[in-house]
Amino acid sequence: MTTSIPVPLTPAEVAALFRVDPKTVTRWAQDGKLPSFRTPGGHRRYPSSEVYSLRTASVTPATD
Repeated sequence: MTTSIPVPLTPAEVAALFRVDPKTVTRWAQDGKLPSFRTPGGHRRYPSSEVYSLRTASVTPATD
């Protein structure tokens, strides 16, 4: 039995997915638009499941 543990993403990884600057990703987290947490060293990380669901929602065309 294998259990898949979601790997948290760095600001640079999230920025690459959305094609924005890492500072923009940090601003999204500060504004509450993207959930994040801090590592024991104080670095910001983003849950991959949340990032991918947000990315999917942002590229899905709206239906009329």
